[in-house]
Amino acid sequence: MDNNYHIETISVQGGWEPKNGEPRVAPIVQSTTYKYETAQELADLFDLKAAGHFYTRLSNPTVEFLERKMAALCGGIGSIATSSGQGATSLLALNLCSAGDHIVSSDTIYGGSTNLLGHSLAKLGIETTFVNQDAPESEIAAAIRPETKFIFVETLSNPSVKVVDFDKFSRIAKAAGIPLVVDNTFPTPALCRPFDFGANIVTHSTSKFADGHASALGGIVVDKGDFDFAASDKFPALTTPDESYHGMVYTKTFGKFAFLAKARTHVMRDFGMMMAPMNAWITNMNLETLALRMERHSYNAQKVAEFLESHPKVEWVNYPGLKSSPEHERAKKYLKACGGVMTFGPKGGRAAAEKLMDNLKLAAIVCHVADARTGVLHPASTTHRQLSEKEQISTGILPELIRLSVGIEHVDDIIADLDQALAKI
Repeated sequence: MDNNYHIETISVQGGWEPKNGEPRVAPIVQSTTYKYETAQELADLFDLKAAGHFYTRLSNPTVEFLERKMAALCGGIGSIATSSGQGATSLLALNLCSAGDHIVSSDTIYGGSTNLLGHSLAKLGIETTFVNQDAPESEIAAAIRPETKFIFVETLSNPSVKVVDFDKFSRIAKAAGIPLVVDNTFPTPALCRPFDFGANIVTHSTSKFADGHASALGGIVVDKGDFDFAASDKFPALTTPDESYHGMVYTKTFGKFAFLAKARTHVMRDFGMMMAPMNAWITNMNLETLALRMERHSYNAQKVAEFLESHPKVEWVNYPGLKSSPEHERAKKYLKACGGVMTFGPKGGRAAAEKLMDNLKLAAIVCHVADARTGVLHPASTTHRQLSEKEQISTGILPELIRLSVGIEHVDDIIADLDQALAKI
């Protein structure tokens, strides 16, 4: 499909283009393996001399349909789907980094990503420096070392919904000669395409708004294809012979697809975080309504944020769509709308937050975010509990903070539910 189509059209028809007599809806290929007529054909696939599917740990037709659609939605040359959002971040980091390497990351990213970068990867000898994304450009640039392999940020941070300054981080990455990697989970391509603002690689947890129904775990890594790994001396794994593939050099063999080729044939092969075909089919189907859903999520969230901001029992509200938000001008610059996630703090601290949540009827307390149903969570005691109190505060996780994921129900019903729960604190 022509990538010049609008997002709404790509969401519906991208990824699968049936030929005469083929199914109109992308089929599920629920198979781990594939048949070939000759030994040589399969040998050529293993040696990367030919393209095709031979084992679902590496690729699968149904997963490929999703990968094509997401690449088109994001404006990239290709993508690799993974078993979860954490799988996508792991695939990215392990593809670009080895022991002794370094990452610079915003300190407001999702708590699970913070733990992955700051603790789990550190045990493998990959160190991460976390920076305040609102710090001056010179201060952030000073965190970069000769061994730094990429900068990692979120378009809209989870859960603090801070909007990244793409221009600033793009300049820093370009000056350092390293890729800018952006987790675009919350806005999705329907509200923001980071490649339009200087990002080189984009990741998503497709478990969130991409699937949009809390029904299928998944993640994806999308490459714009514009970072010149061949010209860089920072990525020898891509530019020097790979002993596990008979001395093949990825940049010479695959050109601008080198990053994706190595991620699939090396990291995915060895670590096995491939998305299941059924989850790919569900996500691909649900993406058809992405633009519609994101419009409704954003409309509802704006109304809810305005209600909470005016409520006498609410101490503060954090949503970039509010004119009072320090993120508002940046949101207008980079986002079509602000999505369905916000945070707020009721008066009375943590006890009040817990009582409010216990009295909600329509909104559910769930360990999830960004789907069709309105849900709430207390991050300090759940998603970010692995962080110390100091780490929580540094990432914006206050004791009273409630993360509210506004669904696509009627907005009056959502507001009425919050109103009755607030009346009880």
